Parts: sequence; structure tokens; C-alpha cells
Amino acid sequence: MPLLRPHLPLSLLSLGLALHSLQGWADTHVELAPVQVSDTLASDGYAAKEASVGGFAPATLLDTPASVSVFSQQLLEDRQVRLLSEVLQGDASVGESYAPVGYYENFNVRGFELNAASSYRINGQTIAGEQNVALENKQQVELLKGLSGLQSGVSEPGGLINYVTQRAADVRSVTLASNAQGERYLATDLGGWFGSERQFGLRANLAHEDIRSYVDHADGTRDFASLAFDWQLSAAASLQLDAEYQHREQRSVPGYQLLAGSALPHGIDPSDRLAYQPWAKPVQNDALNLGGRFEYRFDEAWTGTLSASRSKVVIDDYSAFAWGSENGMQAHFSAAGDYDIYDFRSPDDTRRTDETQALLNGRFAALGVQHELTLGASAQRRTLNQRPYYNVLVGSGNIDAGAPFAAPSDEPIGASQKRLDSRQYGLFFSDRITFDEHWQAVWGAREVRLDERTWDETGEPGRHTRQYQLLPNAALMFKPDLDTTLYASYAKGLSAGATAPWYTSNAADILAPTLSHQLELGIKRDWQGLSFNAALFQIRQEYQYARPDGAGSFTYVQQGQQKNLGLELGATGWLTPDLQIHASAAAIRARVQNSGTDAYEGHQAINVPRLRAALHAEYALPLPGLALLAGARYSASKYASQAGTVQVGGYTVFDLGSRYTTQVGGYQTVLRLTVDNVFDKRYWRDVGDYLGDNYLFQGAPRTARLSASVSF
Repeated sequence: MPLLRPHLPLSLLSLGLALHSLQGWADTHVELAPVQVSDTLASDGYAAKEASVGGFAPATLLDTPASVSVFSQQLLEDRQVRLLSEVLQGDASVGESYAPVGYYENFNVRGFELNAASSYRINGQTIAGEQNVALENKQQVELLKGLSGLQSGVSEPGGLINYVTQRAADVRSVTLASNAQGERYLATDLGGWFGSERQFGLRANLAHEDIRSYVDHADGTRDFASLAFDWQLSAAASLQLDAEYQHREQRSVPGYQLLAGSALPHGIDPSDRLAYQPWAKPVQNDALNLGGRFEYRFDEAWTGTLSASRSKVVIDDYSAFAWGSENGMQAHFSAAGDYDIYDFRSPDDTRRTDETQALLNGRFAALGVQHELTLGASAQRRTLNQRPYYNVLVGSGNIDAGAPFAAPSDEPIGASQKRLDSRQYGLFFSDRITFDEHWQAVWGAREVRLDERTWDETGEPGRHTRQYQLLPNAALMFKPDLDTTLYASYAKGLSAGATAPWYTSNAADILAPTLSHQLELGIKRDWQGLSFNAALFQIRQEYQYARPDGAGSFTYVQQGQQKNLGLELGATGWLTPDLQIHASAAAIRARVQNSGTDAYEGHQAINVPRLRAALHAEYALPLPGLALLAGARYSASKYASQAGTVQVGGYTVFDLGSRYTTQVGGYQTVLRLTVDNVFDKRYWRDVGDYLGDNYLFQGAPRTARLSASVSF
């Protein structure tokens, strides 16, 4: 049955559809954390005061010498988000980097792609990033922009994302939601403290979602459960345990490619799905994230912490995939829009990350200055098990005429085998030195020992990397007054090597780790309910790409460097007693140098616009409990090819919504209606490369969402 698409001016049609679906199944849409509307959270608003992603423990943003964005629970709820891509739309330094509908997402920050193996964390503990992390049990999402080698060891230079889970609280709420396509969503949030001295706390979240996508043949389902346990063992000792499991299945939507390698497709309907075949299955993703943290306070000055985590993701992918043309002879669609259809299979794709860490934090005075010292050690093991590459040409289609039936392949699928075993050990320290009320310095370093083995598709041993690397980090801060901080910092990073694309002479090889360096100048100021920040940065990293060798052959290499220079601006908080905002802007100059391929140099890097801006605002109307929500996102044009020969236009997207808080039957109830992309703008949101191939993804059309949250 065809999906209903809101082509009319959204108004009554979309609202009516959402209300009809809500009545038929009582469910709610996107609400990041099943609403628990507490007075404390409401007063906090959009402006968070602290985050843990910039160091080893929660610290005030004003005293963190790095660029950090925090998306608070209220902001997440008002945006009715379900996916990280919807969260990160609020930061202008972030763009999507191969985030197709129905698949796990990835991003670029400051013009550098994040890495699913190292760029994502829950409560400061590394997780396998090949999952769309559920948001129902998250208190806030933190984004550290720039290098994080001191905090995490091997990581990408773009940044680090940390999800902070909700802790035990006396809460009982139900959230129902729907959208214009008839989506059905139900979530519960239950918690409380118990025991003779209320020393035990629990927080449980459950959610079910019948996903209704705006793309044809791309519906799915999702089930999620989480449990947080808190135990105050004594006045000095506490234990926190977290477990969450998510099963998600949804048909993935292939991206478009350039026509003849030099032109953009035109007149594309975002609801169209390329290469649809009835035998293709939804991508199934099962993710389990476990974490534990024990803290002991020795005295008023010293605290010890032990933490451990496990993250495991199993992906089953049986897709009909659109790629290239002319029976695999071209790595792009034909000039007429023809493409090849492949039977792609990757079942039992298993990724696991285990991590332990020990910390000692203390405060003391020495040599006339104050110190806040952190000493620590960590160990991590990351493994990857996959079946041999399976991608069989079975037919062809056209972007205008569609895809005729193509019989699936009958070739057997090979056995699963280990492809990667990466072990990382770290010793680190960080010391914040306070000289007086105006001057502070933060310096530290992590000594990383990396022991990494790879195997090729036949099971034969590949690369064995043994590497020691010292990753220093230093910052100097000047505080002319209590509400203002100026800082200058330097950081060095180590990143995991990329995997060579299938069409290169060294296909499937996982390259050695790469180094990166960052310089940053910044200013932060809290003023009359607003938090302002600005940062000027330069990041350099070794460039990894498929180097043309002539006669149509390529070799995946690390050669030259990518150098990004940028300016970030941000403001979060209350402009007036009735108006609060979350706003950012970023200007980035991204260039490739000394790559050995002249066509890739001298122009802006692929998929990185020179300018982005984002705004979300809430205005309290005179009617008690009613607020108007609005947002806007802007992106300048960006290149869709490494050679800089094809460019997609810039765009501006507007969002509108409202929130109404009231009492229904004596229970606090929050109703939210949001309409994203109000004017139904057509635009290319993501034009990056993935495993060496270039893909283009359109932005979502106008989308209406309605939710109701009741606290008992």
C-alpha cells in the first residue's frame, strides 16, 4: 500500500493523519526520552552547565578548554528526536557522512569523518558505533569537537560523542507518538528509590516503534529495553550499573550516484526507493550495551573509580543495492540514470568492544599552586567477525523508470571469520593547575600501546601493528572575570586506519593507524542567562584515499594530509524570560595537500560546506503552558566529488512546532506537535564517500510529528 505523503501545505491534513493514528493505537512520536516532565529539568532549559566528554569527570563547560556542545533532555524532547542525526542537526560543525535511511548512521565533525569503532561512548565508555543508539533512556548527548586522544586514545580528529544515561529517580511516565505516515510509538519510563534507607535505585525504559518511513518500502520495527541500577553502598562508596538492548529492523535505502560521474540527478522524489526487490530483507541490528562504575571517596580530596563495559552489535544485511552502471564497468550511474542492482549479503557481521578503566582523582596544593590531578589506566579489546565479501550483480534499473524484478543470486555465503583483533592499553594523567583567580593550565598525556592484527577474506594473516604513541594535550586559560574564559590548546591524536574499497588493488586491507594534530583558540562567556562560545581551530591528519594508478586501477593509500581551518560560534540559553535558543554557526576551510593526485587538491574537500548555521528556539506564549517552537538549518554549497567537479547547492530548512503542558485527570501531560521542513524543501543533505564510493542522499521532506507524554 503506498505511503501517504504530505504534499499539501501540511496544516490540517498532516495533523489529522497524526491524530487518527494516535487514536487508533495510542502512540507517540519521537520523544527522545519518554517525557519525564520535572520542575528541575524544565528550569534547566536548553543550556547545560557541565559535561563529562571533555575530560574524565563532569566539569563545567566554562572551565573546559575545548569546544563542547550539549543537547539537553528538554531540547531532545522538544525536537522529538529518535536518531542521532536529528540531534546533531542542532550543531553547525556536524554533517552527515553516509547515514542512509534504515542503516546505522555516521557523521563528519569539523570536516573529518567519525569512526564507528572509536567515536561513540555511553557514560564515557566506548561502544561499537555500528548501531543507532536508542535515546529513550538518555539524559543528554554531548559532543566534543576536535581531538580526544587524551580522553580516549585511538579516535578520530573530528570529535567524540557521549550519551549520558538517566539515573534512578521517582518517575512514572508514558509517551505516545505518531507521524503523518501513521507511525506507532509507545514508551514508558519507570523508576524509584527503595530499601531501608532508600539506598537502592532503579530506572527502567521500554519502547516499541512501528517505523513508518517517508521512503517507499522502507518501513520497519524497533524494540528497546534498558535498566539503570544505583546502589549507595555507604557514605563513601557507590555503584552504578547500566544495561540496554535494542532490536531494530528496517529496509535500508541506497544512495544515488553521479550521472556519468559528472552531473547530479534532478527531479528526484525523496519517497522513491532505488533498486527495490521484494526478496531483499530489512537490515537487522541487535545491539547490547553493558556498563558498570564503582566509585569510592577516600576523603574530601581523593576519589577512586573503576569502570567496565561491553558493547556488542550483530548486523544481518540482505539488501538489493544500487551501484554503478554498465555491468560494473562504471563506478557511477549512466548519463541516462541507469544503475546496476546487486544482491548484497552480510549476515552475522559481529563487532564487539570490551573496555576497563581505573581512575584516581585528587586535589592538593604544591609549590604555591592548586592541582586537580587525574591518574588512570585503561585496556580495550575490539574484534570484528565477518563473512567473505558478497556483492553479486543481478540486474539493472533506472532512476526514472524504476527497477524491474531481478532474480537473487544463488551463490553460497562463506563462513564467518575473524577480520580484526585490536588491543589498546593506555596510561594517562591530566593536571589542572590553578595559579590564581585569573590563570589556569591543563596539561596531560596518554601513552597508548596498540597491538592490532588483521586477516584477509581467506583467513590468511594480514597486517600486525605494534605501536607505542604518546598523545599530549595542553591548554592555557585566562579568566578576566568569573564568567569569561579565554583558552589556547594543543592536542595530538591517533586514529584507526581505514579499510580499502573493494575495487582497489589492496581491497579489504585495513590500513595502519594515522596521526593528527590540533591547535585551538577559544573564548567562552556566561552572561545574563546565555552561554556564548567561539573557537578558531586548525586540524591536520594524514590523507587516506583510493589513488588512481592509471588504466582504471586504484590503490588505497595514506599519502599527504588533509588540513582543516575553521571558526565556530555558539549561543545557548535565555535571550529573554520567555525566549530561549540553541544556536551555532561554523565556517570551515578543508583542503587536501601533497596527495600525489593534483585533481584532489586546491579546492574544498568533498561533503564539507564552507558555512553552516543552525538554530532552535522556544518562545513561551501568554497562555499558561503553551510554547511556540521554531528552528532553521542552513548549509552552503558543497562538492560531491573528490576532484571538485560537481557541486550541490546550498539550502535553508525551516521547522515549526508547539508544546502544551497541562493537567489531564490530575496528571501532568505534555503535548508536542512539530513540523520539520515546513516548506518541503528539496536538497542533498549528504554527498560524501563511503568505502571509496560517492553517494548522494536527499533530505527528508516535510514531516509532521505528534506526541503526548503523561507523568503519573
